[in-house]
This record gives sequence, structure tokens and C-alpha cells, in this order.
Amino acid sequence: MATTTIARRRRAPKTIDEYIDRSAPQAQPILRRVRATIAKAAPEATETISYGMPAFKLRRILVYFAAFKHHIGLYPPVKGDASLEKAVAPYAGEKGNLRFPIEQKIPYALISRIVKFRATQTR
Repeated sequence: MATTTIARRRRAPKTIDEYIDRSAPQAQPILRRVRATIAKAAPEATETISYGMPAFKLRRILVYFAAFKHHIGLYPPVKGDASLEKAVAPYAGEKGNLRFPIEQKIPYALISRIVKFRATQTR
């Protein structure tokens, strides 16, 4: 029955706080720190939810981030800086998205570099 299916769907979060609060408990502190890292790297960027994921925008989307069962994802792919592309290579997914395993140390300094680089691309 269609109404049952619709009733079971989870509505998209309206804020990053809501997204984090709905995430798995082990991912929540990581998501909070990723959020703070992005905000510090691009203080002029604004927070939004886009495609159901937390994102930071500076004239256009700088980055999206999201929690998955075994990793934190960061989008979009990094292109245009060979040194940075090499640094993110161990985390690259099949479409160029980045996957930071939850059970490993999250490279927050690398996330900061990515955001700063993406900010220069939006100017």
C-alpha cells in the first residue's frame, strides 16, 4: 500500500545538527569535528543541507559530508592540484569521492586542505 511506504520514509534533515543527531552514535563526534574543521577552513561559508547531506556553500557547494556504516564520505572529488590529489588517493572511492574509515584516525588536516583548496576554486 502506497501510504504505508510513504509513512515509513524518513524525512530529510533540515539542519546539520539534525543530521548529526540522527547518525549512528559512533559517527556523531567525528561528524561534529568534520563540521568544525570545515567551518574553520572556510569561515565565510554557510551551512546547508543538500541532497539530504550536510554541506558548506560559498557561492556554490564547497563540500558535502555524510556518515555511512563504516566510513565518513566527503564530496566532491578533488581535482586541479596534483599534490592534494596524491594526498587523498588512499581515501578515494570509485567515483572520486573520499571515504574516511570510522575505525581509523580521521585526517582532519587533510580535510582542511581540501576545503581551503575548494574555496579558492569558487572565487
